[in-house]
Amino acid sequence: MKKKGFQRSDRVAEQVRRDLADLIRTELKDPRVGMISLTAVELTPDYAHAKVFFATLNSEHLEEVERGLKRAAGFLRRELGKRIHIHTLPELHFVYDSSIERGASLSLLIDQANALSDQTPEE
Repeated sequence: MKKKGFQRSDRVAEQVRRDLADLIRTELKDPRVGMISLTAVELTPDYAHAKVFFATLNSEHLEEVERGLKRAAGFLRRELGKRIHIHTLPELHFVYDSSIERGASLSLLIDQANALSDQTPEE
């Protein structure tokens, strides 16, 4: 049988992502975290664990951001529990999402290759 639309776990993961992003933006006071974007959340089938993928504009301080998020995980989980009512509130595991950086570097390489091909005289 084919699955139609999103599964419940996908909807819950998206809600977790939205609520965590709001909590980090409005409630989290740790200066190490700064401006981050939550790119995705992956939940285990039993909702016991959530991988929260994040990206930051300032990757030079990535370790500090990760430490700040790890330290705030308990607070964020508690506040998330006040917003989302599910049987098992997931333990939060923050993972850096480097796909944005990889995409930017690939785009730069493509632009450089195009610039070189434009400079090469055609026969």
